[in-house]
Amino acid sequence: MIYFKLNQVKISKLINFINEIRFEGHKVSWPNLKDTVTSSLLVFFTVIISSLFFLMIDGAIYKTINYVLTLGG
Repeated sequence: MIYFKLNQVKISKLINFINEIRFEGHKVSWPNLKDTVTSSLLVFFTVIISSLFFLMIDGAIYKTINYVLTLGG
């Protein structure tokens, strides 16, 4: 009997928790489609530019180290 009451308490707490989540979800101001697309494109282009920058830096470091190492041999 005690086990049944404990399960009822856990179930009621779970239902209360889910209801609180739904209530808080309605209070959030979600971005509209335009803001989401704009932010996504900004992130995409920033990643592309950063990747190209680091590719160039990596190539320059590689060539410099290769030049320094081939001077002795």
